[in-house]
Amino acid sequence: MVPVRVATWNVNSVKQRVPRLLPWLDQRQPDVVCLQETKLADDAFTALLGAELEQRGYRAAVFGETQWNGVAILSRVGLEDVEVGVAGAPGFPHQEARAVAATCAGVRVHSLYVPNGREPESDHYKYKLEWLAALRDVLAAGPADALVCGDINIAPADADVFDPDAFAGHTHVTEPERAALRAIEALGFHDVVRERWPDKRIFSYWDYRAGMFHRDLGMRIDLVLASDGVAPRAKAAWIDRHARKGTGPSDHAPVVVDLDEAPDGDIGPVVPPPSAPGAKKKVKLPQAK
Repeated sequence: MVPVRVATWNVNSVKQRVPRLLPWLDQRQPDVVCLQETKLADDAFTALLGAELEQRGYRAAVFGETQWNGVAILSRVGLEDVEVGVAGAPGFPHQEARAVAATCAGVRVHSLYVPNGREPESDHYKYKLEWLAALRDVLAAGPADALVCGDINIAPADADVFDPDAFAGHTHVTEPERAALRAIEALGFHDVVRERWPDKRIFSYWDYRAGMFHRDLGMRIDLVLASDGVAPRAKAAWIDRHARKGTGPSDHAPVVVDLDEAPDGDIGPVVPPPSAPGAKKKVKLPQAK
């Protein structure tokens, strides 16, 4: 098997993130990259990045729409049998650009931008749960060797948010959402980052507002789930927190998994920081203020 570095990153507008994305590709040298929230139609994505990606050896499978959503897979280890969307999934009301899959180096790779859910019991929340149920069916019928990558918009456990009390009554942490994620994992998928860092405070998303990143008040909603056949190949799994720093970052950090070989060591080059345990006083989510 060929060693492969796989990454997933919600870039929150690929057009705005070009000055960060291209240097990051050069620095980290991922072989497969799943992008979310590209926020560009397919032809605009190609016009913006096609030449730059080709120079770096990447082919691209894209599924986008103007202004919203949008997913892509970049690969320099093959890009076969591309499929867009999730069969049987509902729209809101139309089919949104939230999923693209392709086979890369013999592994079925899914780049996903799961619906947010907005508010528990809202129509969008019900849409999210129905969408996840359809995804589970697709994965159950899919190849044994698979990776589910992306902004899943679910914190798998209370340890994946800075303060469970602050999230009470909000999406991302409700039991139906977590149950939908567990149903996918029950197919044989492993949360490889959490398995690598079982007791560490590790986040992938920090709201732009209220200095949440600098206070390390985040949550872990960007996941790489590896099937039973792929998970043993994971030699390192880490969150590239440095990519959230500096000028013009996305509000998400990339998640990186090294298969078969770990060029930066078995914990990767970015060890989770010895984070402060959060604010001493209770913190409200910015959207709750």
